[in-house]
Amino acid sequence: MDKKVVEQILEGIGGKENIASATHCVTRLRLVLHDDAKINKEQLESLELVKGTFSTNGQFQVVIGQGTVDKVYQQLIQLAGVGESSKEETKAAAEKKLNPFQRAIKTLADIFIPILPAIVTAGLLMGINNILTGAGIFYDDQSIVDVHTQWADFASIINLIANTAFVFLPGLIGWSAVKKFGGNPLLGIVLGLMLVHPDLLNAWAYGAAKEAGTIPYWNIFGIEIAKMGYQGQVLPILIASYFLARMEIVLRKRIPDAFQLLLVAPIALLITGFLAFIVIGPITFAIGNGITDTFVWIFDRFAVIGGLLYGLIYAPLVITGMHHTFLAVDIQLIGTVGFTFLWPILALSNIAQGSAALAMMFATKDEKLKGLSLTSSISAYLGITEPAMFGVNLRFKFPFICAVIGSAIAAVVITINKAVAFSIGVGGLPGIFSIIPEKWLPFFFGMLIAIIVPFVLTFIIAKIKKTA
Repeated sequence: MDKKVVEQILEGIGGKENIASATHCVTRLRLVLHDDAKINKEQLESLELVKGTFSTNGQFQVVIGQGTVDKVYQQLIQLAGVGESSKEETKAAAEKKLNPFQRAIKTLADIFIPILPAIVTAGLLMGINNILTGAGIFYDDQSIVDVHTQWADFASIINLIANTAFVFLPGLIGWSAVKKFGGNPLLGIVLGLMLVHPDLLNAWAYGAAKEAGTIPYWNIFGIEIAKMGYQGQVLPILIASYFLARMEIVLRKRIPDAFQLLLVAPIALLITGFLAFIVIGPITFAIGNGITDTFVWIFDRFAVIGGLLYGLIYAPLVITGMHHTFLAVDIQLIGTVGFTFLWPILALSNIAQGSAALAMMFATKDEKLKGLSLTSSISAYLGITEPAMFGVNLRFKFPFICAVIGSAIAAVVITINKAVAFSIGVGGLPGIFSIIPEKWLPFFFGMLIAIIVPFVLTFIIAKIKKTA
């Protein structure tokens, strides 16, 4: 590794005195700086080694590339005279720079991102199941398992594996949330599974049971408590996890070490369990259903406006990190109504960003930009948009705007045609497999718009501007 290049990177981030904490991931340097005003982005992005830069959640990130980033990082910390920081330490340093609202958004991201692999995997497997069981895809009014019955049990097992993540979703969220809030993540799993215990009325059957007047109740000293589960619900387990973690922390401070094993977990879990069923669950269940009903009402009554607005704002939300908020809404929608109309727009937005970056590859004469545009567009088509957005589109601004325009038009088309996803999947071209099969055609048209419109607009404007 050329030491001079690393010195130039160090100079571009404001010198060694400007580094508060430094770590790296697979492709990027992740830096917490004392003063972001000292960053010279033009100098950094002019370096052959640097593929792009962007700031998010209090961190300044420099895109280097797989393998090379580790060599750059090792030389950087030597030259800067700083110690090697863990990702957790760098995150903690970055959080100090965030305002309360940004901290809340980051908390949601830190809770839901670790469980995304399970959710995305479930979505992909459910896509395979729907291909096998969906009528009219390959045969008129019949599915593959109807025609080839030997595949029926195979599809049934796939469906069981895919559904597990959603059936026990509170357990996954409980693990991640309690861990984030500073408690024992194993207690979080127990709390989550407790909320979906088979002895409870299934949340999906709540509406019918309420209408029939058959909701079961516990009677504790004259207080009636609904004996219901919270399958597919997000808010109940989030709030309960916070209470569990805080209670565990308080108890550990006050109970002697010799008695902690016997007292901390039982007391914390017992009190949180009662609160979850008496107060937290009923209130947050109502709030969650209210949020769901609001989104469903907007997209039912004003599909064009809903699709247009979300298609326009999703990519800008990614810049701020606020898009993680809607991940919770997607999961809530899937758990409550069985599908989400927001996530398909996310997939189209990612495709649009990839198309704008791809257009820059054809429009520019800069060999470095050509290579970056190609690789980042492929990444965006597969659901990872940061290299395309921060490395190419936002650098020139107009590709980003063209992508947003294409995304908004595509979003209107699919929302009018009620193309919905039964699960969160890979947010790019493979996203079509998470769409319900009978809506593949309108979603495919949406994908074409998200590919063609940003590409054409970006290419034309780049040629007019004679960019790069």
